[in-house]
Amino acid sequence: MTKKVFVIDIKKCNGCHACQIVCKDEHVGNDWSPIAKPQPDAGQFWMELTERVRGTVPKVKVAYRPHMCMHCDNAPCIEACPVEGAIYKREDGLVIIDSVKCSGCRNCLDVCPYDAIFYNDDLNLAQKCTGCAHLLDDGWVEPRCADACPTGALKFMDEDEAKKLISKAEVWKPELKKQVKPRVYYLNLPGRFIAGTVYDPKAKEVIIGADCALTDAATGKTYNIKTDNYGDFWFEGLGKGEYSLQIVAGKKKETFKKLDTTLEDINLGDIAL
Repeated sequence: MTKKVFVIDIKKCNGCHACQIVCKDEHVGNDWSPIAKPQPDAGQFWMELTERVRGTVPKVKVAYRPHMCMHCDNAPCIEACPVEGAIYKREDGLVIIDSVKCSGCRNCLDVCPYDAIFYNDDLNLAQKCTGCAHLLDDGWVEPRCADACPTGALKFMDEDEAKKLISKAEVWKPELKKQVKPRVYYLNLPGRFIAGTVYDPKAKEVIIGADCALTDAATGKTYNIKTDNYGDFWFEGLGKGEYSLQIVAGKKKETFKKLDTTLEDINLGDIAL
């Protein structure tokens, strides 16, 4: 059997929550044992669309990311489970918690690096995304989340077919890639940005075409752009680190040093030149 992967293109995701809604529709009130017992009405999202607001008004961008079990090839939850066969990996790569064998010990919750496993107090067992394995076994070619995605942002694919996409993709928490080997890949995860608006305080007008040069302190690489028709500049897709910025318009110049994107995106606001 060919192993499967999830490939999620963040640029195509419009935050519609269809994936999250159909996951609840498929699993709340439905018993698919031993693949999964019913998901609680509230408190658990086996597929959850997270929203991150980046920057500050008016330089704001919103990033959406579907979050789920990563169906790791080297899943820590399998190793941590004391009950043989209670958590296992299928031939198609999906990691399943057997809802009959699970003892409710919570070990898997403690070791999951993605916080993708939930505990059902009423049923005394751990639960998570199953990749709709019960549907795949019944002839479906993809789980409900992928089937419902209106933009094609979320795809469930044969690993061989997805090789080109995987080569361009990233995993969530890349520092864990070699350790746990997640099988969910993300395209176009947003980097940091540094933005601002340049204006002439005497003319009380924005400055169009000002030269903006941003230098990465770690690599020495410089990025060059010009302010647009609104006096705005956006340096996007930046890594986490320290940068310096120089803005020049004619004989006027402004310099910013030690702009640190480690924790957040940076809006420099209105810059008088």
